[in-house]
Parts: sequence; C-alpha cells; structure tokens
Amino acid sequence: MRSVAIIGCGFVADLYMRSFAEHADVSLDHVHDTDLNRLETFTNHWKLRPHETLQGFFDALPSGCVILNLTNPNAHFAVSMACLNAGFSVYSEKPLAMEMTQATDLVETAKEKGLMLASAPCSMLGQASQMLGKAVRDGVAGTVRLIYAELDDGFIPQAPYQDWKSETGAPWPSEDEFQVGCTLEHAGYYLTWLIGHFGSIRRVVAASAEVLPDKGSNGTPDVSIATLFFECGVVARLTCSIVAPHDHQIRVIGDAGVLKVDRAWDNAAPVKFHKRVRLRRRLLEVPLARRIRPPSKTHPKVGRWGAASMNFALGPAEMLDAIAEGRPCRMSPELALHVNEVTLAIQNAGDDAGSQEMQTRCDPVEPMPWAQ
Repeated sequence: MRSVAIIGCGFVADLYMRSFAEHADVSLDHVHDTDLNRLETFTNHWKLRPHETLQGFFDALPSGCVILNLTNPNAHFAVSMACLNAGFSVYSEKPLAMEMTQATDLVETAKEKGLMLASAPCSMLGQASQMLGKAVRDGVAGTVRLIYAELDDGFIPQAPYQDWKSETGAPWPSEDEFQVGCTLEHAGYYLTWLIGHFGSIRRVVAASAEVLPDKGSNGTPDVSIATLFFECGVVARLTCSIVAPHDHQIRVIGDAGVLKVDRAWDNAAPVKFHKRVRLRRRLLEVPLARRIRPPSKTHPKVGRWGAASMNFALGPAEMLDAIAEGRPCRMSPELALHVNEVTLAIQNAGDDAGSQEMQTRCDPVEPMPWAQ
C-alpha cells in the first residue's frame, strides 16, 4: 500500500481527504499540526493518527511515505525543508516558497538527497487541462498564436467568507489569502496548464496593484495582469483578481479557431472548439462548439465543494506512481520552481517593474497516458 501523511489540517486538508477517498490504493494515516485542538478535531473526524510533535510524526512514518505540506504559506519553506532533511519526499501546497532563494534551496536539497519535491496545484493532470493540451498537440485550432486566461474571483471582501467552513469546521483562511494575495494563491492554476503544455516562459511583462485597501489585511496586490512570452513563441495574458466578476475561462486562439474552457477549478469542465469561418462579409467563431472528449477513462472525479470540483490527490498520486516506477514525476521540481518564479514576478511587479527575464525553465510536461 502506497502511503501519504499530512502536516497541517486546516481548511484545504479536508479537500485532500475527500479526494483521497477516491484513491483506494493510497493509505493516509498520520497527521501532525501545532494546533492541538484542530489536530484532534480533524483526526477524530477522519479516523487518523494524530502526532503532537514533528519528530514523533517523522518516526511513525513508513519508508517511502510522501508528506503533504498543507501548512500556512509562510511556513511552507521551513516545513518542507524539515521533511526533506528527515528523508521524505514532499508535495507542498502552493506556493512552493515565498521567496525564490527559499524555493531554490528546497529544489537543491531534494536533488542532493535523491527525493521528490512538487508543488500544487495539480489540476494540470486533470481531464480538462489534459484534453486542452491534446487538442493543442493535435492541431485542432491550428497553430496557437495567443492565449487569454482569467482567474477573477469576484469582489471577495464583500463575500460572506466568515461563514465559509471546511467539512471539519476549519474557517476559510482569509488572513492568509489576503496577506499572500490572489496572484500567489491562484496564478498557478493556469500557469501549470500553460507551462505544462507550452514549456518555459522566457519573459514576463506584468503590473500589479492593491485597489481594495480595506480588506482587513493590507499591503498585498489584489489584482495583477501579466503578458507571458514563451520560448516556443506563444504569447499569453493572465489576469488574477479578487475584484472583477467571477471568470475562470481560458481561450487558446489559433489559426483555425478558438479552444475554450470555462471553469479552471473543475477537472471535468468541457473543452470546446469554436471554428473560425467567413460568412459573406463577416469573420466569426461558430457559436455551436465541437467538444473535445477524452478517448478513454481518465481519472477519479470528486464532487463539487464550494467553488471547486477538483481532485487534489492527483499530484500526490502521480508522485507515488513515479516513485514506484522509478521515473521522473510529471509534477517536477523544475515545474514547481518555474511556476514559483513566474508567479513572484507577476505578484511583485507593481506599477514599475516592467519586463522581467526568467532565470528558471521547464520543458513541456509529458501528457497523461489517457491523453496521448
């Protein structure tokens, strides 16, 4: 039985538990958290083994266990480094680290110790992203020229987020969300798709701003707009905000038409192709779309919870498969590091950073077997 363990049992941990319920071949027994009340509530609900100390947690883990770092973002670096130094591969919630020097240290440590290191989100491995990638490789829309990707979440400060609770009663971490910012929290949902399908981003031209100073936690951009120049020649625009009306669509624009997905946070969201035609004196994309369907069974799906219908276990499961098969993991440290660099470049752009050359790179990610 393959095994994973959890450090941090806050809001997102319940979403991981629901996802792992769809992976019967993965064992999850051990949990650690410094908040002992929260640890007790979480482990009692899910019938797991609590560990009050980090060393006691490490000592209880079976060999080859992958640790899920689900702590608050500011703790990601220290916790992941402790896990690597204890001899365990790590799958971290996003971001990998709050600073690039920290992210680089983690990647170098993992390589030195022969361990795997990956960072969420893993929706790149989901059906919607994989079918979009297959359509691109198959040339459905012709040569891709431009991509528009939106990650706008609505006017969140006016939302009733104080009432948002996880299955075991953990509150939505509003303080972390506002302090860390929507770009660091959410840009990865489309950056992983784009980098996974098109490879390295060579240059980022971005701007970010705080336009909502009364969120209760100030000083972090709540809107960012970036133009991404890929080594392969593709250009993409990515927008993140907690201000504009909810919009999670991505449009891949090619010579023959437009590929479109409306819901980034739904693994089963349909991928549609709108063919471009000339009709008399007009040029238009046909409203009636062709759906790009998977050729076979894909991956376990989970029900909708809140704004998302995502299997959070796809990334850890891929890591476990890679370990068992002795191959590189699709959720690679190079992907995590490149996403981290691009995200920080966008987040920290302000109104004067302008053009920024990326120092890291990542090749396109091998498609899942059912999407090849």
